[in-house]
Amino acid sequence: MSEPWTIERISESLGAPAVRHRFLAEINRAPAHELLAVFAHWQGIADSLQASAQRGQDLLEQSGPDGELPGEWIDVTEKVRTEATGRRNHAA
Repeated sequence: MSEPWTIERISESLGAPAVRHRFLAEINRAPAHELLAVFAHWQGIADSLQASAQRGQDLLEQSGPDGELPGEWIDVTEKVRTEATGRRNHAA
């Protein structure tokens, strides 16, 4: 079982200083009746980031000495970039 989510753990999981700053600003400015919703929102983001990092680590462990993964892969780099840009623009 992983550690329970706390403000500190969410902050550390976010990584980028600017994202941490935004999280802390939102959690500190939220009215009491909105705290749980703000916390849950950022917990979801942190959880997703941790899951993505774990998937990356798993893929790294599966890669061969040349860094290639076994099997055939479809390159979706541009799709991921487009979705990330859309999410960043939506979050701003």
